[in-house]
Amino acid sequence: MTETLLKPLKAGLIGAGIQASLTPAMHMREGAAQGLSYRYELLDLEGREATPAQLQQLVRHAEAEGFLGLNITHPCKQLIIPLLDELSDEARSLGAVNTVVLKDGRRFGHNTDWWGFSESFRRGLPDAGMSSAVQIGAGGAGVATAFAILSLGLRTLTVFDQEMARAEALAMSMSALFPGSGVHAGTDLGSSMKVADGLIHATPTGMVKYPGMPIPADMLQPRHWVADIVYFPLETALLAEARRRGCSTLDGGGMAVFQAVGAFRLFTGREPDADRMLKHFKSLTA
Repeated sequence: MTETLLKPLKAGLIGAGIQASLTPAMHMREGAAQGLSYRYELLDLEGREATPAQLQQLVRHAEAEGFLGLNITHPCKQLIIPLLDELSDEARSLGAVNTVVLKDGRRFGHNTDWWGFSESFRRGLPDAGMSSAVQIGAGGAGVATAFAILSLGLRTLTVFDQEMARAEALAMSMSALFPGSGVHAGTDLGSSMKVADGLIHATPTGMVKYPGMPIPADMLQPRHWVADIVYFPLETALLAEARRRGCSTLDGGGMAVFQAVGAFRLFTGREPDADRMLKHFKSLTA
């Protein structure tokens, strides 16, 4: 084994309430499969009794420890941006960073969330109609899924959010990035679902802490495809009901895996085996 392979590598995740994250396991298992000595740590704001205001200190800690990089999750995806030296085009367009590469004393911000959803959708729903879709949620995850689905060629996207101003802001920003597509803030969910090919769900509804359905079940028709970003649990109430009604479905596991695939590539400079990482994730959630 070469000296390069023996060199210990470190990376980490900054966020709040992240102890149940499967990201460390995915990174370290793939590192081991590639012959790397790779440690991935959780820098949990809650566990350290820290606040987002102390984000700079955590990044400096990672730099001092020689980390290759950091993944960033709620509530720090926007707060991290002023602390960075450079942003990728995608991160700048999305206004959110989930991956920071630390190299040569500089901090480079990327966003692999959008690619994670895009790759999951491309693999999991290859025959999905792309004329029109409804999206529930215009927060950080919703920005990534909207960017992803429009990048894949969706012609019309109607966005709904409990905060109309947030839906309108997302529609405006995506319209500027994708002038060939129609992106609108929705006002009548039922009417929009009647003409949509599919539904993207990008809120926490369906998680253990937030049980329930994001839309009335009777709005789902067999012709719809339904993509959920929630992966705790993989089988959300929305997906279970959608399948019961004959819809094609996509769970949130793929997005979780493929954003990790993208981050692993950026951190290590090595090409991860996406299928192997997907298989490992499924074993962790079985």
